[in-house]
Amino acid sequence: MNNMAVSEPQKKNRIQVSNTKRSLFFYVNLAKRYMQQYNGVELSALGMAISTVVTVAEILKNNGFAVEKKIRTLTVDMRDEPGARPIPKAKIEVVMGKTEKFDELMAAEAEQTGDEE
Repeated sequence: MNNMAVSEPQKKNRIQVSNTKRSLFFYVNLAKRYMQQYNGVELSALGMAISTVVTVAEILKNNGFAVEKKIRTLTVDMRDEPGARPIPKAKIEVVMGKTEKFDELMAAEAEQTGDEE
């Protein structure tokens, strides 16, 4: 899965989620930081990692941090190695934006953990 034949430029606020590399709450906390920095975040995943994106989005939504702005599903052709036959993979992109209560919730969370910035 080295060569991805997608000609989209890398977005600054995009998190490409893997279901093996990091814990669920790593992605939840990273998404919160991206929303602080960019006012929104795009969560993206392929194949088996799609459920991780959905779970992260639901945690952010259910805790009042984010609202879904756009959900897109598609199939992309992946090649395991150059010259190999393309294998279709499911892909999801979920764009989330800050809620009105986001900054208030982040301040309360920082106060609770003693991470005041």
